[in-house]
Amino acid sequence: MRSRFSAFALELAAHLLRTWHPDTRPPRVDFEPGFSWKRLQIVDTVTGGESDDAGIVEFRAIYSGPDGRGLIHERSSFVRIDGWWLYIEGTVLDE
Repeated sequence: MRSRFSAFALELAAHLLRTWHPDTRPPRVDFEPGFSWKRLQIVDTVTGGESDDAGIVEFRAIYSGPDGRGLIHERSSFVRIDGWWLYIEGTVLDE
C-alpha cells in the first residue's frame, strides 16, 4: 500500500500497473493535473502477513488539488501472487 501511495505521489504509472491485479488493472493510469498527494495513514489491516495470500488495507490519503485539500478513505483488497502483493479493488468509505 505504501509503495502504491508513493507511486501516485510521484506519478509512477508503471509501478501502479505492475502492482495491479491483471483481472482489474486498467489499460493505463492517468494522473489528475494539479493534484499532490500529501500523507498516507494506514487505519486497519486484515491478514496480509508473511504467511498470507490475501489481505485488506484500510487507509486515508490526504491530497491537495485545484479545489483545496481533500481526503480519500478506502478499504482495499490485495492478493499475493509469486511473492508480489497485487491490488484488486477498493471501496471508498464515507468520512
